[in-house]
Amino acid sequence: MAFEEVKAFMTARGFADRLRILDGSSATVELAAQTLGCAPERIAKTVSLRLKTGPIVIVTAGDAKIDNRTYKHRFGEKAHLIAFDEVEALTGHAPGGVCPFALKPGVRVFLDESLKRFDSVWPAAGADHTVVFLKLSKQSPV
Repeated sequence: MAFEEVKAFMTARGFADRLRILDGSSATVELAAQTLGCAPERIAKTVSLRLKTGPIVIVTAGDAKIDNRTYKHRFGEKAHLIAFDEVEALTGHAPGGVCPFALKPGVRVFLDESLKRFDSVWPAAGADHTVVFLKLSKQSPV
């Protein structure tokens, strides 16, 4: 169901042609990179976290890690991953398909600076076997 919502979201914005349903899994950075035949860092990893004010997702390059000190400075609290069994209820997407599109209302999206290295990336598209090709603008607020 989440893929259909992402598909509708992308279609409404003229990006339906960038969606891909894969023969293999895209549930992890490594699996997605292997299936697509690209470098792991080009997979846009979406990390689901919980703030006191509600859930957020941070989109990073596939090889990036969340720096706890930077996170605490930015958000004023420690990073807390959303538990695996709560991800879908809080974000609207199951683990392996979490993406920055068609999220539940109130989920805020943040783009990590690690994405600045690339002109394009592949985030998930709502299911563990879907991706979307995204071109990143140098003017994007990443």
